[in-house]
Amino acid sequence: MEVQQVIGIEAARRCIIEEIKYTMASHGMTIDLRHMMLLADLMTFKGEVLGITRYGIQKMKESVLMLASFEKTADHLFNASVNGRDDKIEGVSECIIMGIPMQIGTGTLKVMQRVDEQPNPGLDPML
Repeated sequence: MEVQQVIGIEAARRCIIEEIKYTMASHGMTIDLRHMMLLADLMTFKGEVLGITRYGIQKMKESVLMLASFEKTADHLFNASVNGRDDKIEGVSECIIMGIPMQIGTGTLKVMQRVDEQPNPGLDPML
């Protein structure tokens, strides 16, 4: 938080990456840099440092099902139903909960088949 206030959000993102790397290395674990960058991007994409906690995730997304998948499921679903909130079901968590194929990766493509029209059997000349 202090790095963000003094130097800026990009410096805070880099600091998050370095802290994750240091913490994991001190426990003898290695994580691919791309995963750490993804986590740091997620924590800073709103222009402020948000933790991966119940409060940080509430600020990140408006999706009811995504919030319910993280913590306090009944509370989130109850509040959403009382307030009449809807969910577009666009994220990974929401699609998994609803059993809908995700629209990422190979799920973005739809396979189509061209069907040639069959001639009308009543109008064909007989052989």
